[in-house]
Amino acid sequence: MWRLFYNVLLLAVSPVIVAILLAKQRCRRGLPQRLGLAEGSFGLSGLFGAFEQNKLNQPNQPNKPVIWVHAVSLGEVVAVTPLVIELHRRHPECRLVVSTVTETGREAVEQRLPGVADHCYAPLDFPCVVSRFIERLQPRLYLFIETELWPNLLWHLRRQGVPTVLVNGRLSSRSFARQQWGPVRSFYRTMLQTLSLCLMQSDRDVDRIVALGAEASRVKRTGNIKFDQPMPVIVGERTTRAHLGLQESEQLFVAGSTHPGEEEMLVGCYRALVKQCPAAVLLLAPRHIERVESVEAMIRGQGLAVQRRSAIGQTGTLRFAGPRVLLLDSRGELATIYKEAVVSFVGGTLVPIGGHNLLEPAQWAKPVLFGPHTDHCAEIADLLMQAGGGRRVLQAEDLTRQVLALFADSEDRERMGRSARQVVEQNQGAMQQTLEAIDRLLMRRGLKAEGLKAGTHVGRLKVGRPKA
Repeated sequence: MWRLFYNVLLLAVSPVIVAILLAKQRCRRGLPQRLGLAEGSFGLSGLFGAFEQNKLNQPNQPNKPVIWVHAVSLGEVVAVTPLVIELHRRHPECRLVVSTVTETGREAVEQRLPGVADHCYAPLDFPCVVSRFIERLQPRLYLFIETELWPNLLWHLRRQGVPTVLVNGRLSSRSFARQQWGPVRSFYRTMLQTLSLCLMQSDRDVDRIVALGAEASRVKRTGNIKFDQPMPVIVGERTTRAHLGLQESEQLFVAGSTHPGEEEMLVGCYRALVKQCPAAVLLLAPRHIERVESVEAMIRGQGLAVQRRSAIGQTGTLRFAGPRVLLLDSRGELATIYKEAVVSFVGGTLVPIGGHNLLEPAQWAKPVLFGPHTDHCAEIADLLMQAGGGRRVLQAEDLTRQVLALFADSEDRERMGRSARQVVEQNQGAMQQTLEAIDRLLMRRGLKAEGLKAGTHVGRLKVGRPKA
């Protein structure tokens, strides 16, 4: 009944879905493949062509069983990269394929996992598209990140006998409240009961997914794998400061993953900051870089100088002096740039988005500020506040007050930074538990972890990148 209802509704709203995806620049390029309209079977021509021609990384790989990992976009790819690398090492008998929805996700896979995993765009959840995709890919195992539930995909995988694992699962308060309504809850139960394993971030997430219908015996709290991210690698001889065109005496206020509404508050905060600290420079990193042009216009409208990261160049020779806003219009650099911050702010929290990765600045022992909307990272926000490594700001005035105070007090900054770093170190181990659960499932499917060595421990940032 639910399957029929869902597919009738999906067909009815399909023009709207396609229109929305076409309107989003970061989703546009992969859309023909996701709809099955591009040559080569849903954007997998390169992948399946390699299967057929035996031209990818190792001989006889087309005959290898496939582990399919789905990560929606850049953030999910970053989170799952160490897991994919370790699966590649532990299971050389398998081929890894990572699917994404967005163009930024594709770029992240190709940059972070060369020689480790192949990329493809995930199919839209139409029955014929999903069915043919699975038939061509023939996955032995499907892993997906942070509750990205697609009904037809899960139903088809179940019918084909493919085990499915939710990795780093979470359920926000808003989502959980919506899903509590009777008919919606019944619908979710039909999906959740297809899952072989639900590996959840917190006890709260465990209780919520069981309440929605997942079988308790298949649910396990493994923790948040974001705590186990390796430190970003700074490539090249020059420092990040030089690449950003910063003078020796300048102090950087980094605001990462920002959204409309937040940037205006941050610029207002910066205008107050430079009156107290003329050497301060604000770096704004919009969550979606296609918005850079409008953000730049807003900053110039506030009477401030703006410099795009791409205009500085790799040599760092094009430098400005004095108060200014650096606008990050490149991908993959933010995690490293946090290293240069005096104070950090993580976006999606002053507006009702739910928050982004609070651990990226915490890794570098930086004070972490964030707004009241942290539903997507509630446990991490609580841990940072309890340890004294993070502070919640409720509005623009509170943000300005906290930033001014931290720039004026180096001892408080250092204490907060140390506490933030301790939160990261004390909560590692989720990656190890996740890998062990996946290994046990694969062994039951007849795939032995041949690459696993005795004593291996990935929970303390010891995951290395295998050679391509």
